[in-house]
Amino acid sequence: MSEPFRRGIRIGLDVGSVRVGVARTDPDGILAVPVATVKRSSKQVDIAEIVALVTEYEPVEIVVGLPIGLGGAHGPAVQAVTDYARDLSNALAGNGIKVPIRLIDERMSTMQATRQLQSAGRDAREGRSVIDQAAAVIIVQQAVDQERATGIPPGELLAANDAGPTDWIRD
Repeated sequence: MSEPFRRGIRIGLDVGSVRVGVARTDPDGILAVPVATVKRSSKQVDIAEIVALVTEYEPVEIVVGLPIGLGGAHGPAVQAVTDYARDLSNALAGNGIKVPIRLIDERMSTMQATRQLQSAGRDAREGRSVIDQAAAVIIVQQAVDQERATGIPPGELLAANDAGPTDWIRD
């Protein structure tokens, strides 16, 4: 028997080398909406912006999309996103915020977001920041849909202390 859906806001992140798309769900996990596009300037600056959003929305967890290759390969981009998620986790902990971070497969989310915007008549080249937000919406919506269907939180839980997966929750 599967566990019931865990009620609460989730924040989704689409971490890129230039921007981080941010989205959130409603507390019931029914609808994901775009929140912001954070321009990457320095890790300290953009992570501080994300910490501020986490403080504002008080999510039960953060879902970070991993750019796994189509064949399942974990290349340099996966490592860069994992490192970014660890830095975010450390920044949150440094601010007294304990929010679990889940890493989930996000293959094709940016392509899917681009297609959706193009079908809505938006120019993908002019709307890169919108694409990042739309990709974050897709990432977090897929996560809540998967949990609702299976009763199991998706992806892999990032270790709170970089020592390996652990099930820690916010106090």
